[in-house]
Amino acid sequence: MPSRREFLLRSAATGAFACAMFRDDAIARVQAADRGAGGASPDELAGNEGYWGQIQRAFAVDRSIINLNNGGVNPSPRMVQDAMRRHVEYANQIPSRNLWQVQDPKVETVRARIARQFRCDPEEIAITRNASESMEIALYGLDLQRGDEVLTTSQDYPRMINTLKQRELREGIVLETFSFPNPPPTLDALVREFKRNITERTRAVLMSHMTTYTGQIFPVREICAVAREKGITAIVDGAHAFGHIVFDGGAIGCDFYGTSLHKWLHAPIGTGFLYVRRDRIAGHWPLMAAAEPKKDDIRKFEEIGTHPAANRLAVAEALVFYEGIGPRRKEARLRYLRDRFARRLAVHDRVKLYTSLDPDQSCGMATLGIEGIDSGVLRKHLWGKHRIFVTAIKFEEIDGIRVSPNVYTTPIEIDVFCEAMEGVIKNGLPPADGGE
Repeated sequence: MPSRREFLLRSAATGAFACAMFRDDAIARVQAADRGAGGASPDELAGNEGYWGQIQRAFAVDRSIINLNNGGVNPSPRMVQDAMRRHVEYANQIPSRNLWQVQDPKVETVRARIARQFRCDPEEIAITRNASESMEIALYGLDLQRGDEVLTTSQDYPRMINTLKQRELREGIVLETFSFPNPPPTLDALVREFKRNITERTRAVLMSHMTTYTGQIFPVREICAVAREKGITAIVDGAHAFGHIVFDGGAIGCDFYGTSLHKWLHAPIGTGFLYVRRDRIAGHWPLMAAAEPKKDDIRKFEEIGTHPAANRLAVAEALVFYEGIGPRRKEARLRYLRDRFARRLAVHDRVKLYTSLDPDQSCGMATLGIEGIDSGVLRKHLWGKHRIFVTAIKFEEIDGIRVSPNVYTTPIEIDVFCEAMEGVIKNGLPPADGGE
């Protein structure tokens, strides 16, 4: 009798053959799934494998591996990849005409589509290459004086921390950080910590909507309200939130919000956006020089020289795919997949769960460790022995692996991961992988 893993690999081979023989459009897959959904609520539909099986087949992923690191960058469905190819081929027919005179104007439609999903004015959306570029525009463009403080947590994304450290070195501003437990006891506790650490010198607060280390959701609306009350700039890093959890971006009350679209939205690699509240645009410096740096035009933040339009135009296809599934359905499915492994493994005494399973505090990502097992060694073992791809997280008191499935992930793949982890919990690592 074949093992579960052998069954998975045989099924993957069959599925790959089927995809090669029957290349259906991703939207047709979504529509077919929707017809079978009936009037089921997102939570009821979260475990409906008939529905999600159709969504899974919209992706041309390699089923001989199990990718559980979707927090880094996500694969795109075939319809997004096909759109990218079409736009690249068209641009290359006569680049200086097709790129600048035809494709660049079409980007305005994509801007409007992003704004509609985020729920803001299109004139508040700059299309960027990733969350890091978006956040550096926000952080470097602030007028700060020597001694001015920017407050964030110690668990903010390293590149943003380094951005502020560079401003410390060059300009004498002050970066202030505070730590919090993993997981925190409540969302209110996070609000209180921001309040407690704000001083009369604080000019800006930076917060992750969802942290990169554990997927902890922050009460960004409440924190932004605290900042606004004190006249402090509020900056939100939404790299892991957009396309992952449902929220009203326009209601957050922040001054800046940056995200990557090649993460949870499944857009082409090298796409993101920066929201800038309308009354902050004119006074904010662009990262790269614009002809009129103090102009009230969101496009001044897109001054990066010659760049492809194909990536940006294909974002529209990713939005169609996301909207076709439905944001609430996707959020419920991601939480269902996360709970399938997190709740199963958390019952073991040696397992430390660094992520709260409270639905208000987390969604599709969870970080967990095994007592006595180095997370880096565990990551290598899972890949080398089982071809399961996760990322190791070592930060302050965290020593675990971050696991982040997505809509193309199957429950069987989650179960294979759990079995591999339970093997390590029970038997340890083999000598070749760092065990005794």
